[in-house]
Amino acid sequence: MQSWAMPTIPNIAGASDALILYDTASQSLRPTSPGPAARMYVCGITPYDATHMGHAFTYVTFDLVNRMWRDAGHDVHYVQNITDIDDPLLERAHATGQDWQDIAHREIALFCDDMAALRVLPPADYIGAVESIPSVADHVARLRELGAVYQVEQDVYFRVSADPRFGDVAHLSRDEMLSIFAERGGDPDRLGKEDPLDCLVWQAARPGEPSWDTPLGAGRPGWHIECAAIALDFLGAPFDVQGGGTDLAFPHHEMSASEGQVLTQEWPFARHFVHSAMVNWQGHKMSKSRGNLVFVNQLRRDGVDPMAIRLALLAHHYRQDWAWTQQGLDGAIDRLDMWRTAVRRSSGAPAQGVIARVRTALTTDLRTPEALDAIDMWCRTDGDDESAPSTVADLADALLGCKLT
Repeated sequence: MQSWAMPTIPNIAGASDALILYDTASQSLRPTSPGPAARMYVCGITPYDATHMGHAFTYVTFDLVNRMWRDAGHDVHYVQNITDIDDPLLERAHATGQDWQDIAHREIALFCDDMAALRVLPPADYIGAVESIPSVADHVARLRELGAVYQVEQDVYFRVSADPRFGDVAHLSRDEMLSIFAERGGDPDRLGKEDPLDCLVWQAARPGEPSWDTPLGAGRPGWHIECAAIALDFLGAPFDVQGGGTDLAFPHHEMSASEGQVLTQEWPFARHFVHSAMVNWQGHKMSKSRGNLVFVNQLRRDGVDPMAIRLALLAHHYRQDWAWTQQGLDGAIDRLDMWRTAVRRSSGAPAQGVIARVRTALTTDLRTPEALDAIDMWCRTDGDDESAPSTVADLADALLGCKLT
């Protein structure tokens, strides 16, 4: 599938140190240690509605990971999926009377437009669940050979017991896992399952629903095996970062990692499991199911500069839940105006100090509020360095993704 266009990234003198990120699995801050090519997989959207601020916060977060690795001299192989066949999409099609494929194509295009407007660097491989079906079927067949799956009626389930490290990503108790699994697409109460936590990897064809013919029979993939298959196909394991929102740590990343580890007979599936926090609005987590959403495209239609939206997101550390407010957006609009005014000056304070402060803030677990404060301070400081304004503009663009000129 075609992703959005790659923006030009300015070069900044020097290079970042190793990027340190919080790893959910080890529950610690650890340096990332990629080879010449850093490898990252970030779970994509289910395209049944437009891009909201929760989505934007996640993808801007991992865009910073991408940018900091590049600033440290790494090539980056970034893979993102699109769950372009799943129950929520079919439910939206049924509720609206639209064709599910038309909804998916429209929302994928809108998502790409929003990401391009926010200057999020595109994935090298942007892979839909539908196009990955032959690969998923092959991986499920391999799990069958390994004795890691079984059938309930015609559906195929993964035995979580096949992975002795199941549970090592999210560190939840069994009771917590059972409760969350039921809330996030799982079916712990289905009769015939060996373990309530076993997850669906292949759903046999249902009347009136799309399906695809494979050696497994007609059907479609489960959610978790989709990402495991795409990550293994395009990155191999272990790759450097598995990313997504905190609501994906369990069951999605836990299940995908276990499936991947059984398939490869290697551990870990990813060296870092990195999760961005939730964005709240109207007192609750912003989510499609609840309908309490602020959409990127609506703000853009209302005339809000996408760089102000990006700055509103960057004002919050990626691991802290926060609430979207009009006041926060207004503050970002004011900050953007201040930054743009400053980089249009004929001279400014020398840029070396602000470059160092921004790099230090971002390489130490993406401390974006400190990075923004460093540029604020430079903007408020006079100086006679004629090259500084353009250098700071390049810094904001290259590392923070905020284009000022």
